[in-house]
Amino acid sequence: MATETVESDMSVGVALAFGALATVGAGFMLVGASQTVMAWGFALAMVAAMLAVVAVQAFDA
Repeated sequence: MATETVESDMSVGVALAFGALATVGAGFMLVGASQTVMAWGFALAMVAAMLAVVAVQAFDA
C-alpha cells in the first residue's frame, strides 16, 4: 500500500523571489543617489523581507 503525498515548493520559490527583491532594495539603500532613494530602498528591503517570512509561514501548512 503506497500512499502518495504531493508537496509544493511554492513557499521556497516565493521566499526566494521576495529575498531577491529585498537584495535589490538593500542595493538601492547602499548606492542611492539621495537620502530619499536610500530611504525607499530601505523600505523596499524591509517590506520584501517581511513578505518572504510571511510566504514561508503561509505556504508551510
